[in-house]
Amino acid sequence: MADMDPAGELTGAQSLVKSLEKVGANTVFGIPGGAILPAYDPLYDSEVVRHILVRHEQGAGHAAQGYAMVTGKVGVCMATSGPGATNLVTPIADAYMDSVPLVAITGQVAGPAIGTDAFQEADIRGITMPITKHNFLVTKPADIPEAIASAFHIAGTGRPGPVLVDITKDALQASSAFTWPTQLDLPGYRPVIKPHGKQVREAARLIVESRRPVLYVGGGVLKAHASAELRELADLTGIPVVTTLMALGCIPDSHPQNMGMPGMHGDVAAVGALQRSDLLITLGARFDDRVTGDLTTFAPGAKVIHADIDPAEISKNRYADVPIVGDAKEIIGELTSLLRSGGRLPDVAEWARFLTDVKRRYPTGYDLPDDGSLSPQHVIERIGEITGPDAYYASGVGQHQMWAAHFLPWELPGRWLNSGGLGTMGYCVPAAMGAKVGRPDSIVWGIDGDGCFQMTNQELVTCALEGIPVKIAIINNQSLGMVRQWQTLFYQGRYSNTDLKTNRIPDFPKLAEAMGCVGLRAEEPDDVDSVIEKALSINDVPVVVEFVVHKDAMVWPMIAGGASNDEIKVARDMAPRWEGEQL
Repeated sequence: MADMDPAGELTGAQSLVKSLEKVGANTVFGIPGGAILPAYDPLYDSEVVRHILVRHEQGAGHAAQGYAMVTGKVGVCMATSGPGATNLVTPIADAYMDSVPLVAITGQVAGPAIGTDAFQEADIRGITMPITKHNFLVTKPADIPEAIASAFHIAGTGRPGPVLVDITKDALQASSAFTWPTQLDLPGYRPVIKPHGKQVREAARLIVESRRPVLYVGGGVLKAHASAELRELADLTGIPVVTTLMALGCIPDSHPQNMGMPGMHGDVAAVGALQRSDLLITLGARFDDRVTGDLTTFAPGAKVIHADIDPAEISKNRYADVPIVGDAKEIIGELTSLLRSGGRLPDVAEWARFLTDVKRRYPTGYDLPDDGSLSPQHVIERIGEITGPDAYYASGVGQHQMWAAHFLPWELPGRWLNSGGLGTMGYCVPAAMGAKVGRPDSIVWGIDGDGCFQMTNQELVTCALEGIPVKIAIINNQSLGMVRQWQTLFYQGRYSNTDLKTNRIPDFPKLAEAMGCVGLRAEEPDDVDSVIEKALSINDVPVVVEFVVHKDAMVWPMIAGGASNDEIKVARDMAPRWEGEQL
């Protein structure tokens, strides 16, 4: 079924813009080019769609991700054919790994030229097939409305993710009647929302019988907007909670049952909780290798309840004793109701006391440098303490990402933006830009490294020209810090190509000023608070603050890649003592 437009025929380009208006896409990040150029003409006249002209297509994709993360809407980016489209591959892959709803619209060479190696031709549909939920090649103007409607529906429902719509230039230029679908024909696409009652009852039975259960919470709980339901389940049962990198803020850091973040650089109590558990209540998590370490030694004594909206994730890495397919909000709500009405709850008092004691004995802290230079952990901690938990925080990838995960205040859901699955350096600045567009009245900090910042900092020009006053903290240790840490630990300090040798090349505050931003710098511990407060006082232009920090600071705790979680170390030569302790 479809609605015909009585106004007559539209060009494909006009249909595209009208379709974007119909699906509620009021912001598009993009760059024009030859194949997509016809779409930019009607976009010029749209009073609904704001187009933000970025400086690189990768920036458009990450900005669309940031926008989607903070608004809950589908993010939109647009690029031309060939290199424009291939520059979107990284953010598309990033969105796929982290389940971010994204629609990427690309121009394509004219239909008759496809396959001829025409100028700026690339098979972007084939290239992105493995990293999209679905993608479309549109060669007729009449097909554009349904493709756009379908793309937004697929991207934003079920397990969110990216969808590509590739439109040939001749389809954008030709005309047809505008027909808006009132019902989508998507054979085989029917995400399961409601969980199977029998599976929920079996999960409740295992929970009641367990003595060392853990709520292992992943980003799917945030995607389902199920933080309140999670809190209710945790409060009812008293079960300890661990939240993955993608789930920070699902339950407040200050909650007594929150044992922290598990994984390679996770909290000791969180790692210990998983390893010593007899039941993993896995909610919207996927047993990622960064959480499990050596999978054969992960949580060896635990049965597994695995709840996820994507059936492909269940038993993919770890066998699920009780698989539950459905929306996390529905699953957690039904499980809580069943446990409350059943009159029996697990006896976890001794287990909770044990983990609370581990958390007390092995807090995730840091030492200040002996030479009086800046501690990167202290800098990030003070940014969070002075700014507060209401702000949105984006990060790049590496040491600063892990420090941000540990030392920023995660008291509210949805305040944390980072590249978890793909680990994309350069994510921070454009993601922060997109977040600020989506939440213009909120403070948005980007916590970036000097390596990451030099990959996508050109988007600060976009921020300055478009009135997007983000705040970017550069944690400058003059090196590719996380790689350098591995070279220290595993390559005998042979620092091959990790020393950025910046020596103020570039001079980050001057570079910021050149891009229309305010540039600040802190080099002494006494400067930290005042420079953060200065940055917070400027709200009409972007602000970049360079913090010159100690080069040798490391992220602890740490589990070496591929090692067992039992081999976690809280410092270079120090392991916690929970492994051999018995309850």
